[in-house]
Amino acid sequence: MAIGTVKWFNDQKGFGFIQPDDGGTDVFVHISAVERSNLGSIREGQKIRYELERDDRNGKMSAAQLQAA
Repeated sequence: MAIGTVKWFNDQKGFGFIQPDDGGTDVFVHISAVERSNLGSIREGQKIRYELERDDRNGKMSAAQLQAA
């Protein structure tokens, strides 16, 4: 699993971005991934473990299987 820091997340808009600790490109995270993880919510500056998952509809990568780090 990769580890990163929540760069920003907006509950009302339902998405945000995680900045990977390894310095790669920021990773999109959708509210549905947060809800499936049972974290309730994520906040700016929080450390998160995640897997990258390709969206079947648009082919883009996003964070999934989130866990508090």
